Amino acid sequence: MSAEAASTEPRVTSRFSSRRWTRLRDYGFVAVFVAMFIFLSLSTGTFFRTRNLLNILDQSAPVGIIACAITICIIAGVFDLSTGSMFGVAAVVASKVAKSADPTLGIAVGILTGLVLGSLNGVLVHTTRINSFIGTLATGIAYRGLAIIATGGAIVTVTNPKFGVLGRSDLLGAKYSVWVFVAFFIATAFLLARTTFGRAVYAVGGNPEAARLSGIRVGLVRGACFALSGLAAGIAGVLAASRTSSAQADLGTGLELSAIAAAVVGGTSILGGEGAVWRGVLGVLTLALIGNGFDLLNIDTTYQLIVQGGLILIAVAADQLLRRRR
Repeated sequence: MSAEAASTEPRVTSRFSSRRWTRLRDYGFVAVFVAMFIFLSLSTGTFFRTRNLLNILDQSAPVGIIACAITICIIAGVFDLSTGSMFGVAAVVASKVAKSADPTLGIAVGILTGLVLGSLNGVLVHTTRINSFIGTLATGIAYRGLAIIATGGAIVTVTNPKFGVLGRSDLLGAKYSVWVFVAFFIATAFLLARTTFGRAVYAVGGNPEAARLSGIRVGLVRGACFALSGLAAGIAGVLAASRTSSAQADLGTGLELSAIAAAVVGGTSILGGEGAVWRGVLGVLTLALIGNGFDLLNIDTTYQLIVQGGLILIAVAADQLLRRRR
């Protein structure tokens, strides 16, 4: 064997191993989800019923909508820890406007509030050059304070029945929230996979300096990701407020962590540059299946937290292992 052939063989073997691990990450989790779905369908008499499946989608809609946007943020190399707070502020604003003026106007203003707060996150992180993790943690605390001031610590209740139409009415057997979730998923998936902006998101998350040298406006791309995250939080917050015709300052607490966990469990790389919106949604549904399955099987919810935490740990460890093997 020649020296050139001998040196080429390890590189070929390495590339083959890398592709194998990539396929395992890409499709292994899908197999786990399918296995869980089949197991719950066979082990319980109520899981596979249409009503139960639609309930899972309805309950997952708020965190699923946010997970779609959070996934794009993580791929771009930034984190948004303020989505739960923006969710609460949007719900409060929508409820207060609906109570004092018009329910439709309240819904529109609530969604717009999320978009504005998300855009503000992007501007602050870009202009101050602060780490997005710390920056959005700080703005999240500030936004939660605004919600407390706006409500005075009380629950805002809307008596106009029109405000509850979005959260409680259904179309073809599924709640409007499910249709909004599906529409937002399709829109964000298309945005990431089929547009110039989506390609820029991958480039920025993979290597921001190389992206900058190639002419991509890194700050603008990441700022747009923050705006999208705020829009998602606004939509989800309005849905939650409409569902109960009420809102309070602590609404959505911890929701951002659930969305990030779902994105990571679904296979989106925590280091940026890799992932897909469908992965985040699959992560949301997997965590929802675990919760629903534990309820149907009457298993202590303490173990549910252990399983969910274990899945997150395995997903992050698998991502690190794949990167080291490249």
